[in-house]
Amino acid sequence: MSTQETNEHDRKGSYVRKGESFDRDMNYIPTRITKDGEDGYPVEAGRYRLVVSRACPWANRTIIVRRLLGLEDALSMGIAGPTHDKRSWTFDLDEGGKDPVLGIERLQEAYFKRIPDYPRGITVPAIVDTRDGAVVTNDFGQITLDMSSQWTEFQREGAPDLYPQHLRAEIDELNDWMLHRVNNGVYKVGFAGSQEAYEKEYHLLWEALDELEERLSTRRYLMGPSITEADVRLFPTLVRFDVAYHGHFKANRQTLATMPNLWNYLKDLFQTPGFGDTVDFQHIKEHYYYVHTDINPTQIVPLGPDISHILEPHDRDRFETDTWGPGGTAPEPPLASEVVEPEHTPLHLQGR
Repeated sequence: MSTQETNEHDRKGSYVRKGESFDRDMNYIPTRITKDGEDGYPVEAGRYRLVVSRACPWANRTIIVRRLLGLEDALSMGIAGPTHDKRSWTFDLDEGGKDPVLGIERLQEAYFKRIPDYPRGITVPAIVDTRDGAVVTNDFGQITLDMSSQWTEFQREGAPDLYPQHLRAEIDELNDWMLHRVNNGVYKVGFAGSQEAYEKEYHLLWEALDELEERLSTRRYLMGPSITEADVRLFPTLVRFDVAYHGHFKANRQTLATMPNLWNYLKDLFQTPGFGDTVDFQHIKEHYYYVHTDINPTQIVPLGPDISHILEPHDRDRFETDTWGPGGTAPEPPLASEVVEPEHTPLHLQGR
C-alpha cells in the first residue's frame, strides 16, 4: 500500500477527542419511504438502492431485515468496501471501483446530490433513489422499522412480523436502552478520550451486558419465543464483540464466549438463516483495526481470533420457541451475488 493511500485512510482525530467522552452525532436525514409517499418517496419496487458495508453494525441490521422479509427483488443492495477515508465510503469491491447501479465511486456523491456540501458524516446504511442518484435517508433506526411496516406489499410469503403491534412499546423501550448502553455503548468505551470517561462507560456497558445475560436466562429471544426487531439490533453488536470490541475497544472484562446465555444466544442467531449469512468477519476486522487510527495507529489487522466455534451446538432450544412467529417461515438462501466470501466466514453457503 502506498504512502498516499495510507494517509488517505488515516482518520486520526475523527473519533477520539483527548479528555472528552465520545458523543455520536445522531442527526440523520429523516425522510421516509412510505406507502403513502408523504415525504415524496413512495414505496416502489426497483426504485431504491440500499447501500451498506458489511463492516458496519448499523448497516448489518438492514441487511438482516431485508433478508428476513424477502425484499431482495424489490430493494437492490450496493456493498461498499470495509474501509473508508475522511470523505466517504467507497465502492472498491465493484469492478472499476464504481457501484454498478448508481455509477458512483463514493457514497458521498449521492449525499451531495440531495444536500450539496452535506455537513455531517457520510454514513451507511443509506437508501438512494436510483432515478436521480440522490440519497433519500440514512436514518438507520427508522429504515428497518419501515421495511417491516411500509414494504409489506413486497415482502415474501411467510415473512416474520419483526415489529408486532402488541409488542411495539416494549420493543421500542428495550431498543432505546440497548442503543445507548450496548450498541453505542461499545463505542463510548472504545473512543473515550480520558481514563475517567473510559472507566465510566466500561462499567455501564458491562452492567448492561449482565442484564441481557440475565434476561436471556428465561427466554430464547429478547422478547420471548419469536425473533423481533430487538434481536436484529442486538445481534450485530454481539457478533462483533469478541473479534473487535473486546480487544480493539478495550471492552475486555471477559469475552462473550464466557457468558453462557449471551454466547449461546449469539450462536443460535448466527446459525439462523438471515443472520450469520450476512456477516463478513474479515470486513469487520479490516474496518475497525484499519480505519480507527486514533486507537490503532499501526493499522495492523489481527489474524485472530478463531471464530469457528460459533457453529458449535447451542442450548437455546430448551425454551419455548416459535422462531418466525405465527405463519412465519425461514427466508430463502441469500442471492448468489450476495453470498459472503467463504474465506471471511465459517458459514459456507450456496446462494440462489
